[in-house]
Amino acid sequence: MSEIFSPEWMAGFAAEWNKEPALAGALEQIGFKSTIAYGFKGDPAPKGVMVIEGGKVVSSGAYAGEPLSWDIRCTPEHWDKWLKKPPTMMDLGVAFTTGKMKFEVGDYSAMIKDPRMAGPFIKSFAAMSRVG
Repeated sequence: MSEIFSPEWMAGFAAEWNKEPALAGALEQIGFKSTIAYGFKGDPAPKGVMVIEGGKVVSSGAYAGEPLSWDIRCTPEHWDKWLKKPPTMMDLGVAFTTGKMKFEVGDYSAMIKDPRMAGPFIKSFAAMSRVG
């Protein structure tokens, strides 16, 4: 397996994202457009980024300074744990409230209250766990 958030890993994540109807399909229905970055807490910048248009990933790779809609950070240990067993809504809520998951950019509270986005957000972790 490629290193998490490497360009190769991000390409695999994009492929898993796009083939998941409960993720890409659900977000397509609401015209979701976003630039989402992922990385590690404490790092000066995220590692990987995906550009989503109409719910589907149209590009992915290493973060190169582009403006972000979302920047999601966790410790390497938390990412590793979630790659092995995707989190539930409760797991994510606990991680957010205890500071183990941080949104450097984006509003977790607003997103999680919108069922059109909360469900796909959970599904994104399942897609991540299938990257091999």
